[in-house]
This record gives sequence, structure tokens and C-alpha cells, in this order.
Amino acid sequence: MTIVGWESKYREILKDFGYSRKKDIQSCKLLDSLLPKKTRIAEIKDLIEKKPVFVVGAGPSLPSCISILKKHKKITKIVADGATKAIIENGLKPDIVVTDLDGDIKSLKKAGRTNTIMVVHAHGDNSEKIHFVKNFKNCIGTTQTKPIGRIHNFGGFTDGDRCVFLANHFKAKKIILLGMDFGTRIGKYSKATVVNRTVKIAKLRRGKKLLEWLAKKSGSELYSTTKIKGFIKINLRSIDNIITAKNAF
Repeated sequence: MTIVGWESKYREILKDFGYSRKKDIQSCKLLDSLLPKKTRIAEIKDLIEKKPVFVVGAGPSLPSCISILKKHKKITKIVADGATKAIIENGLKPDIVVTDLDGDIKSLKKAGRTNTIMVVHAHGDNSEKIHFVKNFKNCIGTTQTKPIGRIHNFGGFTDGDRCVFLANHFKAKKIILLGMDFGTRIGKYSKATVVNRTVKIAKLRRGKKLLEWLAKKSGSELYSTTKIKGFIKINLRSIDNIITAKNAF
């Protein structure tokens, strides 16, 4: 079930960014036609529900977070698109990758050949890339419009905030954001080519606003190394205590 209130947020996105609902629906239908009959929703639930999870973004602070991820390899890692390359380069394995296929395709394919669950997002601007799902061993599909067939709408706009919406949907106990900066600097792993920097920054700002909206609804404990309303701001040194604490609130 899509998070209550999402439709109004989606209409704002369509208006502010000039996107087409019709194209979103067309891309959604294409993705649905390419997905396997059985998807691994139950496994995603097992990875997330009542557990602490890391949401790993591709922001400029990502390299400084790698040591934490290596130290806590057993914690579920939900990785946003471009950050997949950094995770793989450092000998780590993402548990879940949330992608609209804009990141490094070689890294996405490499992750997709393993047991990593690829959560592929269909929207009006990536229909020509949707066929890449054929390379993925384990794949489910998402949309930002009305879900059809085997496609889900967990909420969210950018790859990074969609990771958080996914973790929230499956009732993570603690959601810890790493490499999610939402500033004016664009991390080197963020996207292979940034065509329009202004639009990219506007998307990041919208993603942050959506997380602040989600924070008012979420039952999870929310932590971030950058300032986001509704999230507890933390530093990397405090993560050990957050993970081990039975009740941080």
C-alpha cells in the first residue's frame, strides 16, 4: 500500500519539474512486462522489518562512511543507485539497491548478478533503460504513480529518499542515513554525467523535503549524519551505540 498522502506530493513533483504522468505510466507498464512472475517482497521484509538498516547515498560524504559499513557488515545496507559503485569497489555487498538506472551500469549489473535485490524505478525519463532489468537476477519494480501489476509504490522521488521510504514501508526499527548530504555539492558517485546541475540540486532539495514529511509519519527511529528535520543528527562515532542500543528514544 502506498503511503497516505503520496498522491498530493506526486502532483507537486509533476508540476514543479514538468514531468508527465502519462509517460510515468507508460514506463511503469513496460517495467511490469519485463519483471519475473515471482518477486522477492517477503525477502525484503525479512531484511528490514524490526531491524536497524543503513541507507547509503551517493553524496560527497560517502567515502568517509565506508569504514563504518565495513565494521558493521551484517547490518542491512539499502544502497542508492550511484553509491553501488563505491560499495563494490570497497569489497562490500549491497543487500538492496534502489535505482532508476542512472548510475554506473557496470556496477549495477555486477550487483544484479548476485543475491542483491534490485529495486528498479520506472519513470518517464528512463523508459529506454528499463530493458537493463533483464540483467538482474533478483528484481522488483517501483513507480511514483499508481502501481499496476507487479509494480509497487513505496513513496519517494530520488534514489536516496526512495531508499528511506522503502525502509519505512517495511518497518525498520532504526534507519541510519550515510552519504546522504542534500547540499549543493554533488558527490563523485552520484551520477555518471550531471547534465543540469541546477535541476540535480532541486531534486536533492525535494528529496530532503519528502524525508522531512515522512519523518512526521514514520514509526522508525530516524538518524542522519546531516541535518534533516525529524531525524536525529549524529556523527560517525556514535553509530556503534545507536546500533547496539535497545531503545534510543
